[in-house]
Amino acid sequence: MRRFLTLRHLPGHDTCRGMIHDFMPAQARHKVNRADLTHCLGESMREERDGVKTMGKSIAKYFKEWGTALTKGSLWVKLSLLFMGAGYFGCGQVMNGILMMLVEAVFIVFLAYFGVPNLAKFGTLGTVQAQQIFDPVTLQTTMNDYDNSFLILLCSVITLFVIVLFVIFWFQNLKTVYRLQLKKAEGGHINTFAEDVRSLFNHKFHITLLTLPAIGVILMNIIPILVLIAVAFTNYDQQHMPPNALFTWIGFGNFANLFTNSITVSFGYAFRKILGWTLLWAVLATLTTFIGGILLAKLINSATTKWPAFWRTLFVVSIAVPQFVTLLLVRNFFADSGIVNTVCSNIGLTDFLKSVGLVGSHLTYIPFLTNPNWAKVMIVLINIWVGVPYQMLIATGVLMNIPTDQIESARLDGASSFQIFCKITMPYVLFIQGPALITDFVKNINNFNVIYLLTQDVYITSDQLLANSNAKEVDLLVTWLFRLTNEYYNYKMASAIGIIVFIICAAFTLLSFSRMIAGSREEDYR
Repeated sequence: MRRFLTLRHLPGHDTCRGMIHDFMPAQARHKVNRADLTHCLGESMREERDGVKTMGKSIAKYFKEWGTALTKGSLWVKLSLLFMGAGYFGCGQVMNGILMMLVEAVFIVFLAYFGVPNLAKFGTLGTVQAQQIFDPVTLQTTMNDYDNSFLILLCSVITLFVIVLFVIFWFQNLKTVYRLQLKKAEGGHINTFAEDVRSLFNHKFHITLLTLPAIGVILMNIIPILVLIAVAFTNYDQQHMPPNALFTWIGFGNFANLFTNSITVSFGYAFRKILGWTLLWAVLATLTTFIGGILLAKLINSATTKWPAFWRTLFVVSIAVPQFVTLLLVRNFFADSGIVNTVCSNIGLTDFLKSVGLVGSHLTYIPFLTNPNWAKVMIVLINIWVGVPYQMLIATGVLMNIPTDQIESARLDGASSFQIFCKITMPYVLFIQGPALITDFVKNINNFNVIYLLTQDVYITSDQLLANSNAKEVDLLVTWLFRLTNEYYNYKMASAIGIIVFIICAAFTLLSFSRMIAGSREEDYR
């Protein structure tokens, strides 16, 4: 039994397993474990510091190479600072030089006719209010030449992003023409334009493949995120709705409202309460489906279970039903006048719950989804039904790959099934599914479907401060954000909440991944 409890059966650092002897006394083994843990933590911290140093060295190297190209480059290379195609002309790549000149010309025209006019208004986001003007000559009413704050903000963000991309491209262009100069001086072959084009379909084909997806990511993800961040520092809401009204910059006022509370502004109170419920929900939703999936997989794959294929197929079929359909059906089942309440009333369960104080005496039904406390419990239980079958499939694949020699060794040492599950099965599953578990936690923080679809038609709040902040007691940060945007047009607070959600998810993900997959752990179970 002592041999079974050693670290060689658990995931850990390679040096950890080599330091433990099977017949070492428990006290000595405990000391070694502490020393080994300190060593592993130290290795993880050193790897993180090395990663930061490597990144710093790469940035320093990039600018050093650019400085070398600027100081040691020929006249044609130096002219590339003003005319981007000059370096290519000097190396005989005329067509490349013409293309670079066209890129530079397009950028200048873009700035002159689009970028500069919008950036000039970026500081105020517009000053001319929209209004109707009556023309006594034509007897017609027209709109004045007004400013649209949102368009100014959007166009300014696009302009700044394009400027940053062009500056990076400009830096890289100087380094490229300097490398061509060195290659020409050494007598190397300088590609023609046709050879450069052919290379885009040969050894540089990855650039060709990634160009369109990269443009799509920029247009569909990066630009909207930058606009979202900018809106969080404005007063863009229903009272300042373009084009009829202007909004302007207010600095960190929206974030101050999220972390403070007053008689007139209750967002601080609502944020703290909803953040607490969001984190609690994410933990409960992740752990219940994860553990439930493992236990269900163990049960179905057990040698004593009859018809395992039937039970596995039954749960797989439940995954085939779209989640929103399942949630809408379940919401109707547990409605105040739904079938579940009818059954509970007929069997006397409703009256019993009244007698013990779990249901109000004035109610004739169980408020499954209309009482905040009942709703939170029901949401977690319904999420188990929705999420466990999927986790069961994943756990089945992981359990089939557990090294059988460890299990057999533990059984020979006299370990019980429960000890094998706790000491071998769970550590192995956590080792394999650790990154996926982190992803599930972050996904549950932003789990919009379960919360919103189950409670969208029910106004669940008896808290006036929450009501003043347009929030429900069962809201997550993401559903609160959606309500503020879609129902109350409070874009400024929704953007601020969106940034906070991103920071929480990013911080937890980076911290967890750096701790769970730092170093090389692939050999732990070989």
